[in-house]
Amino acid sequence: MKFTRGVDFNWQAQALLALQEAALVGGTTMIIGHVLPDKETSLVDAYEKCRGLADPKVCCDYALHVGITWWAPKVKAEMETLVREKGVNSFQMFMTYKDLYMLRDNELYQVLHACKDIGAIPRVHAENGELVAEASLQERAKEALDLGITGPEGIEISRPEELEAEATHRVITIANRTHCPIYLVNVSSISAGDVIAAAKMQGKVVLAETTTAHATLTGLHYYHQDWSHAAAYVTVPPLRLDTNTSTYLMSLLANDTLNIVASDHRPFTTKQKAMGKEDFTKIPHGVSGVQDRMSVIWERGVVGGKMDENRFVAVTSSNAAKILNLYPRKGRIIPGADADVVVWDPEATKTISASTQVQGGDFNLYENMRCHGVPLVTISRGRVVYENGVFMCAEGTGKFCPLRSFPDTVYKKLVQREKTLKVRGVDRTPYLGDVAVVVHPGKKEMGTPLADTPTRPVTRHGGMRDLHESSFSLSGKGRAWCAGRKACWCSASSPWGRASQRTEGSPWSFSLETS
Repeated sequence: MKFTRGVDFNWQAQALLALQEAALVGGTTMIIGHVLPDKETSLVDAYEKCRGLADPKVCCDYALHVGITWWAPKVKAEMETLVREKGVNSFQMFMTYKDLYMLRDNELYQVLHACKDIGAIPRVHAENGELVAEASLQERAKEALDLGITGPEGIEISRPEELEAEATHRVITIANRTHCPIYLVNVSSISAGDVIAAAKMQGKVVLAETTTAHATLTGLHYYHQDWSHAAAYVTVPPLRLDTNTSTYLMSLLANDTLNIVASDHRPFTTKQKAMGKEDFTKIPHGVSGVQDRMSVIWERGVVGGKMDENRFVAVTSSNAAKILNLYPRKGRIIPGADADVVVWDPEATKTISASTQVQGGDFNLYENMRCHGVPLVTISRGRVVYENGVFMCAEGTGKFCPLRSFPDTVYKKLVQREKTLKVRGVDRTPYLGDVAVVVHPGKKEMGTPLADTPTRPVTRHGGMRDLHESSFSLSGKGRAWCAGRKACWCSASSPWGRASQRTEGSPWSFSLETS
């Protein structure tokens, strides 16, 4: 079986150089690196540094998206430079990692406005960073530590899925108010998936990806008795305890609620994870997976009956190419395209093991998993780079792929909506009558009120009505305003019979029958 090779949308830049071989061995020929500048540092400088390291060494095609970790006019100007001159068309923001990468709502609003103006794709990691870092969740994490819960299970306890769902809904709302598309990364829960599905049903332009780990594994691994095993699965958002979650996310990939499955490849060794051996909050967040991404999704998606071969190609390759504005040069096998092809044997099987992986790290999340579907040959730009277990690609043969702004898949619908649904004022005949001045209680007089302008009873204590000055009277005084009105009957039925009360002119009575 031949189909277009994979495009992995979510590599971390530090893995870009060391682990490209794993991508090609696994059937992926293009990777998207993530440049993440520190706060108060230049986006362009960080981008140039990454390009300088990568260009001489890469052996597969790649592109970059850049993180927005702070906001200022300078950042907006550099975003424009990256889009118009450097071939970047997507930026990533975080709603978590408070005081490190997190942007607040007003900053997100401004970043989304800037993305819309320059035709870039805003990618957002959605978790409620305030609650993760403050108040109840900080106390919850502290409580867990006080109870002796220092292990990896604490990551799942301290970051419940409701925080992901809330942040997902909030950023979709912000995007909708700015008329900007939104791309959600690392979707991990049923709740967040439901929010995305509802937004798409309402016609909002929402794109979303999950990861191989979230779509195939569960948070039960955090409770494994072997600490190093449990720590290897620590990522954010965490894997979920609900065993239905991974099946549900795979279904969302199949029905296009989720558009892409990425690796979010951030490998750490057991020794590196051991930074948090006494405190789960210090365990580095990240898992490996670029080498096994396509085989695992084939096994759980196609062999598992959730999707067909065409949908598999879409979620692992062609959808990413369309969103990146590379389609049909990438993501399709036609004359004139880049000739990126993987020869796939759907009947062949392999057993995944850390002992045979080339993706780095000393642990594999899918250890001993038997997969149907194996890449036999990987071809990049017409060159065979991997065949039957042999890697044959030289450094520097890969290329940086500039990405154009305003991809049709993302922006075409929004542009048309703005033309047809533009807000306009009502063309009406002007009002030419008299204008009465209204006196607002508690404010300075704006003019002389008309004689029939209603007034309110005396107030005191900061605007609260003085009940001692009530106009109610049992003696009948103060009832002149209702003189001449009809008497009325107030009646009610009860289990013991019918009762009625006749009143005349009372300002507080009501009637069910009139006379």
